[in-house]
Amino acid sequence: MPAAVAQPSQWIPTAVLPQRRKWTAVEFDHLGSLGWFTGRRAFLLDGVIWEQGPMDPPHANALEKLTEAVRVAFGTGWRFRIQTPLHLDVFNNPMPDLAVAPGRPGNHPDHPTMAALVVEVSDTTFDTDTTEKAERYASAGIPDYWVLDLNGGRLLVLRDPAPLPAGLRATAYRTQRTFGPSESVAPLAAPNSPILVSDMLP
Repeated sequence: MPAAVAQPSQWIPTAVLPQRRKWTAVEFDHLGSLGWFTGRRAFLLDGVIWEQGPMDPPHANALEKLTEAVRVAFGTGWRFRIQTPLHLDVFNNPMPDLAVAPGRPGNHPDHPTMAALVVEVSDTTFDTDTTEKAERYASAGIPDYWVLDLNGGRLLVLRDPAPLPAGLRATAYRTQRTFGPSESVAPLAAPNSPILVSDMLP
């Protein structure tokens, strides 16, 4: 009796469609340690690696000024992390311009997952900073999120993170206020130390 012949469906492999690859925050950090992002401004949102252009002088000057102003407002007992990892969750490491985390600088075993204040300096990134990044910070429970809008010469202050309507599977800030250069705002974690907006603008 002749041997049975396998039908095509038994030996033709099932086609595998291309899949998107989501990177974790730990993997992203490892790529950075290998030099993948040297000289580049990369960050991770929802497992996708984003890249910004080089930092121009106004952005750098604003970052320097706001960092100094925030340090004075908070005083001791805080870590002031400038463009360093903030692991919001497995797939998000937005690398904020400035994150203020509790504790003192030192040999911490892990990157922080929470901050009392996060500030992004926006020039070409305003849309991303006020949408995708704002939603990730809100979902992580960051209570105080500021966007320093260099083009508009203003400061946006976003507070009170809360879930969006059912079905959207996202979180956003319920309180959003705008402050001009001559106005002051105090961080939630340093309510007695108002900062003049013009002291943060370049």
